Amino acid sequence: MTDIAPGPHADEPHEDTLGERLNWLRAGVLGANDGIVSTAGLVVGVAGATADRSAILIAGIAGLVAGALSMAGGEYVSVSTQRDTERAALEMEKQELAEMPEEEEAELVGIYIERGLSPDLAEQVARELTEKDALRAHAVAELHINPDDLTNPWHAAWASFLSFSLGALLPIIAIVLPPISVRVWTCGLAVVLGLVLTGAVSARLGDAPVLRAVLRNVFVGVLAMVVTYFVGVLFGTTVS
Repeated sequence: MTDIAPGPHADEPHEDTLGERLNWLRAGVLGANDGIVSTAGLVVGVAGATADRSAILIAGIAGLVAGALSMAGGEYVSVSTQRDTERAALEMEKQELAEMPEEEEAELVGIYIERGLSPDLAEQVARELTEKDALRAHAVAELHINPDDLTNPWHAAWASFLSFSLGALLPIIAIVLPPISVRVWTCGLAVVLGLVLTGAVSARLGDAPVLRAVLRNVFVGVLAMVVTYFVGVLFGTTVS
C-alpha cells in the first residue's frame, strides 16, 4: 500500500485507496496480457498443425478455461496468504496496544517526527488519533494497513479470472472467424494490437517508458506465436 502523508488527517485512506485501485488495474491489465500471449501461442500452434476450425476452437477454449482457473487459483492463494499476514499483524498490534499503550503512542509520535512533523505537532496528532481509534492509527502509520479494507482473495481471484478470459478471447476470435488462408496473419495482427494496448496501459500505470514496454510486450508475444506455430507445423507434418 502507498504510504499516507503525515498530518492531522493521516489516518484517512485516500492515497492508500488510490494506490490499491491502481494495483488492481495493473494486475487486470497484466492478466489480460497473459491471456492474450498464452492463448495466442496455443491456437497458432494448433493452426500450424491442422486447418480444422473445430480443433483450433476447442484448443483455444480449453486454454482459456485452464489458464483463467490457474490464474484465479494462484491469485486466491497468494492474496489469502497476504490477508492472513495482515490479520496476524493487526492482532499483534492490538495486543501491544492493550499491554503497553504509552510505549505504542510514543512509537507513533516517533513515526510522525520521522515524517517531518515537529515534536509538539507529532505528539498532538498521535494523541488525537489514538483517542479516536488507536488500532487504526497504528495500522495505517506503522503497518501501512487499512483495517477497514483488507485485501479480499475472492475479489483478486475473480479479477484474474475475468481479465485472463477477456484477453484470451481476442486470439480465439481472431483465428477462428477468418478464412484459412489468412487466419494466422489475422490472429497475429489482432494480438499485436492487443499487446500494444496492454503494454501502453501497464507502462502508464507504472510510470515506465511506453515505447520500451510496448516493444518488449509485442516482441515476447510475437516470439511465442512464431515458435508455437512452427512447432505445430513440425508435429502436423510428422503426424501426416
